[in-house]
Amino acid sequence: MNISDSKIIDFVSLKEGGIMNKNIKLIGVCTLLILTNVLAAIFVPPINASKNQNELSESENYQENHQEIKNIIFMVPDGMGLADVTAARIYKNGPGGAPLYFETLENIGYQRTYSANSIITDSAAAGSAWACGEKFNNGEICYHVDGRPYNPSILELAKAEGKATGLVATSTITHATPAVFGAHVKDRNCENEIARQYIEITGVDVMLGSGVAKFNSTKPDKCGTSGNFISEAEQKGYPVVYTRAGMDSAVANGTVKLLGLFNDSGMTPEYIRVPGTTEPRLPEMTTDALKILEKGRDGFFIMIEGSQVDWANHANDLKYQIGETMAFDESVKVVLDWINANPERKAHTLLIVVPDHETGGFAINGPDKLLNASEFVDAGWTSLDHTGVDTIIWSQGPGSFALGRAVDNTDLYGVMAKAIKQ
Repeated sequence: MNISDSKIIDFVSLKEGGIMNKNIKLIGVCTLLILTNVLAAIFVPPINASKNQNELSESENYQENHQEIKNIIFMVPDGMGLADVTAARIYKNGPGGAPLYFETLENIGYQRTYSANSIITDSAAAGSAWACGEKFNNGEICYHVDGRPYNPSILELAKAEGKATGLVATSTITHATPAVFGAHVKDRNCENEIARQYIEITGVDVMLGSGVAKFNSTKPDKCGTSGNFISEAEQKGYPVVYTRAGMDSAVANGTVKLLGLFNDSGMTPEYIRVPGTTEPRLPEMTTDALKILEKGRDGFFIMIEGSQVDWANHANDLKYQIGETMAFDESVKVVLDWINANPERKAHTLLIVVPDHETGGFAINGPDKLLNASEFVDAGWTSLDHTGVDTIIWSQGPGSFALGRAVDNTDLYGVMAKAIKQ
């Protein structure tokens, strides 16, 4: 506060017709002191606030945001709203407990999510906005049905610069969100065609998820495509694996490409998994994907999706939602551990965590008491479908400073494209 006592007195003098005495002066000084203390209480964090060990100092943040970017790790908790984060954090650590791993990233902003033809986006249009930097209609995969040209995807830009590329998801790997980075099709239901483009055109180096039937189809999809793309992948040098053991073995043998298809449809949800399952979890797929991609001398781009946070919210199922959110957060820990293990990685890796949209209108409606870890909040829902609210962006590393504010989802393309073309 730069208000002097004399200015306070002048103000009082004018208001009271020039009457001034010691009592008024004293009131002015006391008011100033009280206001100063209130402002201090507002702007000074509580002394017991836990320090973010992953946070950079201001000088480091400036330096990091002006470094060359070699790696981009783009992580998507599909359909996750802020209430999902709160519910998972309370369940994991209690209401006053430690933050989730993605909450420790140094920059926080938020994005608008509307599509070209609707306030309520779907994953195809929302993902296409990130991947290709334009608004698309719901259902379009980085492709304008009206024939207008479209930008190359971020993954394609990375590939053109000699970077390795990867897609990881707990849905079919040809589902809307991964698809926007590696294909251009008129309709998200053209999953056979998306598989074909991955193998025959884009050449994504690492693909881990589910969707065996999409790569070995006899029935044409909505685009009229069918075929044995598993056989084509093997001819192009991809080991094709169907279990966690097969995935780990391929990585141990030094492969630089990998196609992992671990289920016909979506992978088994976290909350109903049983011991001895042969499917890898999202953190395990993330670990192995990084082991392969880090071999690239020119860096890499990878998209990692916790696909079924969205499916849980569509079902208005809290246990399902929290299980998928926590598995996604474990995957963020895998990424942060990988980054922090090497100063070179930390200096040259851009990490972005962002949901494409919110699903279910999930809210925490109680209980009217404090909970302990491992206890569930009382859930409320407004919908079985997507909603139109903005979603949070967590980010760190070079270039991330630009995302610590209110942006449009198409703006993320510009940040990543600039990074790739440095």
